[in-house]
Amino acid sequence: MDTPKTSVAANRPDLIIDDEDRYSRLRLIGWWDQQRISAARVLVVGAGALGNEVLKNLALLGIGHIELIDMDHVDETNLTRSILFRSTDAGKPKAEVAATMVTEINPDCHIHPIVGNVLTEIGLGLVRDMDVVIGCLDNREARLWVNRMCWKANTPWIDGGIQEINGVAKVFRPPHGACYECTMTEMDYQLISLRYSCPLLKQEDILQGKVPTAPTIASIIGGMQVQEALKILHDLPAADGSALVFNGAANRFYQTNYPVRQDCLSHETYDEPLELPLSAAATSVAELFQAIADENEQTPTRLVLDRDFLVNLVCRTCDRQVEVNQPRCVVDSSQGICSKCDLPMAPETISSIEPNSPLFTRKLSELGVPDYDIVKVETDDDTSFVVLAGDRIQSNKS
Repeated sequence: MDTPKTSVAANRPDLIIDDEDRYSRLRLIGWWDQQRISAARVLVVGAGALGNEVLKNLALLGIGHIELIDMDHVDETNLTRSILFRSTDAGKPKAEVAATMVTEINPDCHIHPIVGNVLTEIGLGLVRDMDVVIGCLDNREARLWVNRMCWKANTPWIDGGIQEINGVAKVFRPPHGACYECTMTEMDYQLISLRYSCPLLKQEDILQGKVPTAPTIASIIGGMQVQEALKILHDLPAADGSALVFNGAANRFYQTNYPVRQDCLSHETYDEPLELPLSAAATSVAELFQAIADENEQTPTRLVLDRDFLVNLVCRTCDRQVEVNQPRCVVDSSQGICSKCDLPMAPETISSIEPNSPLFTRKLSELGVPDYDIVKVETDDDTSFVVLAGDRIQSNKS
């Protein structure tokens, strides 16, 4: 009887293929660490065409913990570009539908969907806990906000953008190198400004613009984003501070490196924060100050707000005043028109709260502070940071 031949792979334990292990082919990659992948924490911002491709890839790889935020709902036009959606999903929140499909693709992935606006509903504590953030956004304002959050939290992030059959993936790794804002031009700032009216309130009609894209470019750029994320997760060299650009019309790919802008406003990285068992919804500014004083015997003199807070709208013609008390970025321009004069009203905004403020006893959430945020407080001669650890999401606990 012939003696069975033994393959080289069979004599190497690290190359044995176990058909019962769904990740066995991935483990054959020399530098692959599936344990690191299964322990990884990734925040995906946006569940449109690009987000669908990113989520599909993360699910196939077995990324252990995924946070997903999107404020939109599935409609019929999404079905030509979004692999995770079905016609029966019309009207349902994209984040929830995508999360269900990710779990069906791979039950090893624990995904937490957030139906909300990344500008107002993601705390810095969550961003800080992530290994990487992947942006799948369609507007510059949200990208700029994600960039500033990631820089403050010292978390790498990968931005993606697609249009027609062209696309780009950009890799940013704080606290060094170029960031998204370093890449912005005057035109970019002007386009962000177009989202706001004269009284600096957002205009809904600007938000309705749709970018034409094909599913093919979403697959290409989404794949590139996840591939760069894999490099970061494995401590491999990635395209930090660079743009990976694909021109689908000409079938050309090139990489460009961005210089650091010395006057960039995004390059603020928070120091190691103090963790306190506080909640944004249950804690007032006064209670926050007292908790800090109890902890380190130094009472703050000011809470610095990340989001400009709109206190009042005032008509300069008839002196009519309307109390708003909301973050400026969520107030529609239609609310800024005087009902008597039919003219734009002037906003009265604040960016900090002090003990003599009438808002000092308000809950942090009422001042636009999201759950699990890192708040910035100042004393006469120092600045410190506090994590609202009482809001830590269960799925995000160590």
